[in-house]
Amino acid sequence: SRPILDMSYSRHFLDFQGSSIPSSMKKLVVTKLSQNFREAVTLQQDSAVPLPGDGDLLVRNRFVGINASDINYSAGRYDASVKPPFDIGFEGVGEVVALGLSASADYTVGQAVAYVKAGSFAEYTIVPAKQAVPLPSVKPEFLTLMVSGATAYLSLKELGELSEGKKVLVTAAAGGTGQFAVQLAKKAKCHVIGTCSSDEKGGFLKSIGCDRAINYKTENVESVLRKDYPEGVDVVYESVGGKMFDLALNALAIKGRLIIIGFIAGYQNPTGLQPIKAELLPAKLLKKSASIRGFFLNHYLSDYKMALQHLLKMYERGDLVCEVDFGDMSPEGKFTGLESVFRAVDYMYMGKNIGKIVVELPHSVSSKL
Repeated sequence: SRPILDMSYSRHFLDFQGSSIPSSMKKLVVTKLSQNFREAVTLQQDSAVPLPGDGDLLVRNRFVGINASDINYSAGRYDASVKPPFDIGFEGVGEVVALGLSASADYTVGQAVAYVKAGSFAEYTIVPAKQAVPLPSVKPEFLTLMVSGATAYLSLKELGELSEGKKVLVTAAAGGTGQFAVQLAKKAKCHVIGTCSSDEKGGFLKSIGCDRAINYKTENVESVLRKDYPEGVDVVYESVGGKMFDLALNALAIKGRLIIIGFIAGYQNPTGLQPIKAELLPAKLLKKSASIRGFFLNHYLSDYKMALQHLLKMYERGDLVCEVDFGDMSPEGKFTGLESVFRAVDYMYMGKNIGKIVVELPHSVSSKL
């Protein structure tokens, strides 16, 4: 049985510039579980464009976001019960091109929306209207806030206990989510230290308010922290793992807090982990009355819309830089089309990006006007 569709006016089946929605589309599908994205994922050329149900939107994706955890998802690490083939990609921004009857109470064809839902690496994605976020326009900057911005905002708000004068260390500070941790900590009047892998990234960090950028390729992070911050740091926003985790743990001040939002250094390993020196962990935490907290966005969805509205307002007021990296400086140029998602994932793991990596999906619309 087909889902209920709004048959009341035919433009629900037309995109807003007058061309009909195609019957088939391209999408990326995980066909084999592997942390090697190129091995795991296949570009399917002629998948059926799905039909929206009563409470659904059909979104034509214009921009999709690349996340470090895309390779955790392709490796089957989030839900062991899910077997290939399955859709991939966590977030998208685009226009509503068709919708069900209930969904049409709040949305119209042509409306710009963003969403967080598995299956964004496709030309069209079905999004439940309840999960969509209406936007003033289709802009890639909005995409940076959906996962990366919200993670930084909610983790620091719920777990960071930021206050004026606190010293905050952000690892991978020039990345998709690091850029927001730096800015939000600065807005809380903290002293912000960021680690990065190039002088260019260091310059970007200074431009968004970072007080001390440490290029770990040219400086010894441990020595810098010991020399410049002998009392330690109060909060660490940590997404790297491995040696960087050990180093950040050792740098904690009395009553310091280390927030783990990821451990990208290990994702390409078969286990998804890189060893850490955890044997001394109880003693290290006790000695400093310190704490380690994990943060996974899915556990904070009750506060998600509030966080996003707050971030959107900040961006629209000009209070937040949402840096987008389209891969213009990558060897083969800008990330355009679903086939370039593979390159974009490689680019992230080479540590080349400044800001959030975004892939543009261009659409040729044949207007009948």
